[in-house]
Amino acid sequence: MKHLLVALCTALAVAAPAPSAPTGHHLFVWTADEAKQANDFLAVIDADPGSATYGRLVAGVGTDIKSNRIHHTEYEMPASKMLFANDHNPNESVVFDLRDPLRPRVAARFQSMGGYAMPHSFLRLPSGNVLASFQFADHGHADHAAMMASGKTGGLVEIDDRGQVVRAVSNADPSLPDDGLLPYSLAVLPAIDRVLVTNSPMQDSYLLSSNTYQMFRLSDLKLLGTHRLDPGPTGNGNVSPEEARVAADGSVYVQTLSCGIQRITGLDSPKPTARLVHKFPGDFCGVPTIIGRYLVQSVPSLNGFAVLDIADPANVREVSRLKISETFAPHWTSWDARAKRVIVTSGRKGDRLYLLTLDEKSGALAIDERFRDVDGQPGFSFARRAWPHGWTGDGTPHGAVAAR
Repeated sequence: MKHLLVALCTALAVAAPAPSAPTGHHLFVWTADEAKQANDFLAVIDADPGSATYGRLVAGVGTDIKSNRIHHTEYEMPASKMLFANDHNPNESVVFDLRDPLRPRVAARFQSMGGYAMPHSFLRLPSGNVLASFQFADHGHADHAAMMASGKTGGLVEIDDRGQVVRAVSNADPSLPDDGLLPYSLAVLPAIDRVLVTNSPMQDSYLLSSNTYQMFRLSDLKLLGTHRLDPGPTGNGNVSPEEARVAADGSVYVQTLSCGIQRITGLDSPKPTARLVHKFPGDFCGVPTIIGRYLVQSVPSLNGFAVLDIADPANVREVSRLKISETFAPHWTSWDARAKRVIVTSGRKGDRLYLLTLDEKSGALAIDERFRDVDGQPGFSFARRAWPHGWTGDGTPHGAVAAR
């Protein structure tokens, strides 16, 4: 019955006519019930700096996915406005139709597909389809711990906006049978027919031993090689490579859980090169965003964010820091190109989402004081409130992306 409902939902998504052009500007936040009693939902917030309701909740939609470990959305809104998001541990993913931002709806849902389970990141291809990193080969397990125990590799799956498989490939490398090669994030490089994939687990197993990235040919998803990152002078700047971001010069910067920033070059050669170019204090650094010459990084030990100037790759340097509060635990960042704001969340229950301004000359970050919730305070509060889909409670935000 569940699969029938998913198929019906997908069919309706294909048949539904495109809505009229929306007005305003909005922010979409993938949100959970940390208590794991209610379901995941999408909150829609007014993100138009010129609006009288800037910073206010304006819409939302619930799902039938019971909250467990809500995780990533896409990093930016696709042209189709069909946004992918996942709740990692239960292996549940959803596609939202956001063509009418004030009437968001669930267009499709999926679990394992193409022989792989538990997707982490969704990146768009030139075709408009999504290429997703799936952490595991699908062995039929519903539990994350059982997945970890059953295999050390996963795969890549191309998916269309209906939630249907286009193609899939394993990332297993016979030359490294003992490594944990669990795909985490991706960088799509159409100009050189390449995809870079980072390997990092969502749990402790293989965490310290994870230090690889892989190169695939984009046209046929053939694995071209598995390579190790640079440990740097501290010996741990390569631990658990996570988010990959493409810079203006075509190189790829990779953030590691150990708070390293790696720059990878020679991406179309048989032997690309990774170099640790910076290391932030502490560990468990989260999602970075590249905005022109700057890389904005969430740094938990700073209770906020740091900015690198990467314009000169030989002289990558930190140019600013912003502490949010003594208790803020930063995780997510994304860029609203239309309003020119950095979107940041902590991923903690009841915390606030902030919009930050970025000075294009100095790289300085500041909280947008005009973005305020109904309580009159800067930022949007996820503390106990009545949500548009009919649930009342503390929301836990994670992925957040602005409209195009």
